[in-house]
Order: sequence, then structure tokens, then C-alpha cells
Amino acid sequence: MQQSVSAQRNDEPNPLDSRGLCLLSLDGGGVRGLSTLYILKSIMDWLNDKRKSTSLPQVKPCEVFDLIGGTSTGGSGIFSEEVSPAVQPERQGEGAIRLFEAREGDPRDYQIISFVCTVDQNTKSIVRLRSYNFSEESNIPASICQAALATSAATTFFEPVRIGNRIFADGGLGANNPVDEIEGEAANIWCSESGDLKPLVKCFLSIGTGNPGIKAFEESIFKFLGQTVVSIATETEETEKRFIAKWRKHFDENRYFRFNVDQGLQSIGLDEYKQQGAIESATERYLVNQAQKNRVRDCIKNLELKENKTEPSFAVSIEEYKILSFEQQIVMPKVKWVVPFEKNRCFTGRESELTPLEELLFTEGGPKKIAVFGLGGVGKTSLIIELVYRIREHHEDCSIFWIPATNFESFQQAYLNICQQLQLPGWDKKNEDPKRLLQSYLSQTSAGQWLLVFDNADDISMWTGSQGSDQVSRQLMDYLPASQDGRIVFTSRDRKTAYDLVQRGHIVEVPELSEDVAIDLLQKYVPRHDLGKHEDDAKSLVKQLTYLPLAIVQAASYINKNDISLATYLSLLADQEEEVIDLLSEHFEDDSRYRDVKNPVAMTWLISFEQIRLRHPLAAQILSFIACVDSKNVPLSLLPSGLSRKKEIDAVGSLDAYSFIYKRQADSSFDVHRLVHLATRNWLRREKILVQWAETVVNRLDDVFPNHNHQNRSIWRTYLTHARYALDSQLIDQDGKRRMDLAWKVANCLDSDGRWKEAETLLVQVMKFRKKVLGEENPDTLTSMNNLALLFKSQGKYEAAEPLYEETLRLRKKVLGEEHPQTLASMNNLALLFKSQGKYEAAELNCPRKDDSAL
Repeated sequence: MQQSVSAQRNDEPNPLDSRGLCLLSLDGGGVRGLSTLYILKSIMDWLNDKRKSTSLPQVKPCEVFDLIGGTSTGGSGIFSEEVSPAVQPERQGEGAIRLFEAREGDPRDYQIISFVCTVDQNTKSIVRLRSYNFSEESNIPASICQAALATSAATTFFEPVRIGNRIFADGGLGANNPVDEIEGEAANIWCSESGDLKPLVKCFLSIGTGNPGIKAFEESIFKFLGQTVVSIATETEETEKRFIAKWRKHFDENRYFRFNVDQGLQSIGLDEYKQQGAIESATERYLVNQAQKNRVRDCIKNLELKENKTEPSFAVSIEEYKILSFEQQIVMPKVKWVVPFEKNRCFTGRESELTPLEELLFTEGGPKKIAVFGLGGVGKTSLIIELVYRIREHHEDCSIFWIPATNFESFQQAYLNICQQLQLPGWDKKNEDPKRLLQSYLSQTSAGQWLLVFDNADDISMWTGSQGSDQVSRQLMDYLPASQDGRIVFTSRDRKTAYDLVQRGHIVEVPELSEDVAIDLLQKYVPRHDLGKHEDDAKSLVKQLTYLPLAIVQAASYINKNDISLATYLSLLADQEEEVIDLLSEHFEDDSRYRDVKNPVAMTWLISFEQIRLRHPLAAQILSFIACVDSKNVPLSLLPSGLSRKKEIDAVGSLDAYSFIYKRQADSSFDVHRLVHLATRNWLRREKILVQWAETVVNRLDDVFPNHNHQNRSIWRTYLTHARYALDSQLIDQDGKRRMDLAWKVANCLDSDGRWKEAETLLVQVMKFRKKVLGEENPDTLTSMNNLALLFKSQGKYEAAEPLYEETLRLRKKVLGEEHPQTLASMNNLALLFKSQGKYEAAELNCPRKDDSAL
């Protein structure tokens, strides 16, 4: 069975899959419009191959797409039922186009529902010339010939086209990328009352005419148009970015697709029809790229599910399906388990803590909040992992969600992940706070029974003080959900923090293991050794390790890895220098616990680490690298480059074997215990190489951290916690170029996520650095000034944005000239800022083109 492209939430098939709207948008771009047709033809050929393999008839674009819209060359051929990329210059003009008279009736009754965009020369507004009459709007009767010429009537190619008493010119001057027009037209046709189009759209396909570059404009006969043509190119690109962000949920769910050749068309002018071969080659090269092949494949998977054209009442069908889905969701919770750890098969003892905890959580009238506290390495997290697995077995209807609370980044990312898995409305919108969304959902009776775990809640300031994000204007305590059927468990190494978190709740201390339980734990981890025959050694070992589970597991891992006896390991413990252990123990909590004994975690860490350095130097390097990023959810893809896959697997396997890291269920990332992380940092500091590794991490992050395009969002969110950790380090040069390059990328991603205050802090750093090092007239400096101004504007800080925009424009005019694309972009930005403030006269003065209807 083919998999649905939309989220199916009940036993009923989602009507969106088979009858949802399919929309097609075609850009303008002169002869480069051939690239658009090549891409469309490739998609249709692939789709028809799929249909042929299942004995289905071949289809044309007009039979798949419910609405087709285009501009300029993208609009010239949309009334045709076939896709045939060809240029015949001797046939350009009226003789090449069949006449098509507009028909009366409901546009949804026609096989081809299409329109082209053109610009009214009198009002400079965008006008849609339709292949149908639409009763709710004015209609201009136009033949196919008139419509095609009107949308393509570029100056110096064609005269403006007169239709009736009105005159029209090239639609590219107003909507070169017509996705907004497609969206508006479809909303008018299928959901005019609600205007809520997105739930009805199965597939939105937008195809561009390729990245034109600046050279294509400068060398074509459009050169004299100057500001206008460059602004078209800029606007097309900005429309693409804005629309992908606006339709990001559809993009993530493979329901919005944008194809646009990025390289190879820059040197081809809009009028160079003899370059057909070059256009075809560049387009083919673009389509065979693996990333594009994957997107085309996803597009085909979407389109092949389309069975019928979308009927006028489709919005009613979707609404009925939503109601049915909602009713079933009340009975059947959507997601019940978000816990990143597997069950520990070697877990031992703790019944005196586990049984009361489970009873407290499921006793009517019991405490809503429980805090479990104890010293680092005593096994708090292991205890709660065992608890949630027991709850999962004993209470099937209870949903369980796990949130690491080590820092704000991991906290925020976990909330976002849970909201995404629950598909809570608004989870994908940057202005929505996932903490508020989850709080609202879990506070409802319909959420059912749930348990929320906050692990490693050691920093009380995170919970009682405001964080550095726009989305955290309140303390985190205010975001905790409350429900009769909900419970919250915290783990913390600090007793006072535990009390503050639960307030009138309940706290449970995790004590050290008894000797018998500690020996049982050791036996489970060293199954090849019969501890009954070496009872004295076993007792001596667990005593020296202060019965601490973390130290016992590390010791057992070393014993297994090196196949040595307990007695041999005891001798290694005796050989450790107290001075070294003291250095490795710096910043461990509660120093008094080690007053009479050596720090067991530091001892076991040092023994294992020295062995790794000798036998697995690559593993030691990876651990040193990890010590300079956040300790939780470290992705394998972040590890230093230059490693073969086998070497990386072997090195990570060694760290796992010594219990230095703990792989997550997905096996693509891992955690490091906080004390192991701290001991490693202390060792690097002792060896005077911590700074070196911190710089290595920044360089690596700068290499792998992607730009802020929406397509990269899942990647940069994975790296964001670690990038923030590295940027916050005071060990490295705060004005280092690689650090600033990373700060620039992180700031733009935070901006895309709506975390404007955090983005602002970094953008200010970058701008000051670039002014100081590169000079205020450097293009990169000007770009950072422009982006900071844009960030101010996004926050409504117009008084801060205006002088920065004006300074950027002044410098760009001076350095780049008045007709440079970036100068024109600055003029446009300033005009839009004035418009936002209602300063329309100032906006008109700064408008880079007279016919910019967006202003």
C-alpha cells in the first residue's frame, strides 16, 4: 500500500491524499522559461512512468493540477495541454498561439483552470487574465493570444497589449514568481468564505526559470531597465524564501515543492533564444543532483495519489474529516511515548524507591510534582528510566514525555520535538512557543493520563529567571502544565533546587547502594567473572568506588574490555596519584563526600582514559572533542571530519564499551554523563590543550552548520545546542574569524526561529567585529548592518531599524553605486520600513521602481 503524504489519524482515509488541491505556479524569465518546461516535463514523464507500471492511463498537467498560473514566459504556454519545450523565433507572436475564448460558468467545471499575470499600465497593479469567468470578481475577456502577449509584453520585445480599453505589459514586472497570485486565486475559488487554503492543498508545485545572476541582466538588451530588472530578480528570490517559510509545514510534509536551477543559467540573457542547448544541459545537471532527485521523487509520490479533480465542496469534506479525527483522538491519544533511552537490562535494586514512587504517581489525590534528588553518578536518571518503563507496562493509557533540563537549548528542542510528534497546531510556526503549546495541550482533559519527566534540573535560575529568548518572557515554572490526570517528575543533584521545584509536592532522595546491591550490579556488568569466588575483591572494589553506580559501571567496562581480574583493577586504583585525581575532581559537587577517599568517578575515568589513549587514540580525540560541546544529544555527524566510516564506528564503539558515552535509541547521537564530561574537561585543562580543542570545535561547527534556509531547519536545530555552547565559551578568542562566521550563521537561524533577542545579541557582535576588522564599507559589514536592521523591523523596533537602514543605503550607494542590486535592495527595505510606519511619501521617494505594487 502506498503511504499517505498527509498525517492519517484514524481508520478513515484522508480525502486530502486523493482529492486535495494540486496547484502549479510557473515563473517568468525570458527564454530561460524553457528550463521551467524541462523540469515540468521531467516530472510528468516520471509520473506517467509510475502510472504505466500500475496500468493507469497517461495524464497531462491539466488533468493533474486543479489550478495553473504563470507569469511572462511561464504564462505563455499554460493554456496548452501538452508540455513541449521548444523555441521557434520565427513563430514568436500571435501566429504561434491558438485563440481561446473565455467560457461562462463555474471555473471548477473546466478541464483547464488557468490564468496568467499581467500589469495594468495605468494602475501598475497585477491583473489575472483567466481561462474562465469568475462571478465574484471582474473578468477581462481575452483570447489565449491576448493573454499570452499581455503577460509577456516585455519592453523592446513586444508593444504593450490592448484588451478592450485597457493596456497591459509584462507580468514579470509585478509578480515574476506568481505563487502569491496562485494562493489568492485558489482561495477565492475553493474557500472564499474562510480564506483558509492550506488545509485543502495536497501539492503546491512552484517552478522557477533558474538563478539569473547579475551578469545575465547586464549583458542583455534589458540593461537600460536598470533598477527595474534587478529588482525583479531580487523580488523573485525573496518571494521564494518568504513563501517556503510561510508554507513550511507543507514543505516538511512533502506537499510544497520549489524547483529552480541554481547554477548554469547566469550567463544566459533573457533574450538569447539560441542558448536552448545550454539551458537544457544546465537543467538536466540540476535534476540529476541527488538532492533534487529526492525532491522530485517525493513530488511524484504525492502526485501519484491524486485520483480526482478537487470538487467545489472539498472544504466541507476536509472539515468533516477533521471532526472525525478529533473525536477519535479524544478516545485514542496520538503519541504516548517520547523517551530517548532504551531499558537498562542491567538495572539492579532500588525497589525501596521504585515501588513508593509508582504508588505516589498513581494514587488518587497524590502529589502532582515529585523531585528525585541525589549526588552525581548515584543513578537518578537510571532510576527514572526504570520507573517509566514500569509505568509503560503497568499503565498502558499513560503518555510519558522526557525532557532533558541541562540547559535551555536542549529544553527547548525537546519541547519542540514533542509538539511535532503530537502534531499540535502551530508547532511549526516560528512565532508559536512550543512550551506554551505543550502546556495548553497537557492541561486539557482530553490529553488523558500523562507523566512529564524533567531530567537533570540542576539550575534553579532556569526555572525562576527569564531566559534570553523572546519566547521565554516568563519563568519556566509558569509553563508547567496542570491537570488532574497529569504528574511531573524532576531529577536534580541539589536538595534545595528539588524543594524549590516541587514546592508543596514530594521529594525522594536516592541514597548510595548497599554493599549487596552494589556487588549484584557489578556482577551483571561482569558476567564472565564469578564474584562468589572473589567475594573479598568484589567487596573491596565497590567500597573503594563508594558504591557509586557510575563508577562501578565504568570499572566493569574497563575490566571487560581488557579482560583483567578484579584484583588487577584494584591495583590500578591504588596506583592513581591523589594530586591528579584532585585536579580531575574540580567542580564536582559536594567535595566533602571525597574527604577520606579518592573521587571514584575521577579514578575510574582516568584509568579508562589512559588505556584509550594508548590503544585507541582516535577515540581519545573524539572524547576530547565532545568535552567542548554540550553533553547531551551529540550527533555523530558533528564529529571531526576526515574519518572513514569504519574508523568512526570503531572509535565510538570503544567509548561506548568503556561506558564513556550512552547511545540513544536512534543510534545517530549519544549522551555523555555530566561527570565524565567534566572530568574530561579538567584533564584537557591540566594538559593545557582545552583551548585548542575548543577552537577545533568552533571550526568544525563553522564547517557543518548550514545556512538558515528552511530546508536546513532540521539540521541546524540538531547543531544549535552545541553551537551555542561553543559560542558561550570564554576560552577562545571572542573576535576570532571562525567564531564570528559561526555566530553569523547561528544568529540567522535564531532569527528564522523567531528567537529575536538571542539573534540580536549575536548579530550585534558580528556587526561590531566586521566594522572593526573589515571596515564599515566592506560588503560583508553592510550585509550584517542590513540584517540587523531587518531584525529590528521584525520586532517592531522601527526607531532602531530606520537609522541603520539609512546608513546601510548611504554606504552602499557610495561603495557599490546607485544601480547595484544590493543598493536597490536597501532602497526597497527602507521603503518597506517607511510603509510599515505609515510614511507613504517617504516610501515613494525610496521606492527603487515606480511600478512596485508591493509598496
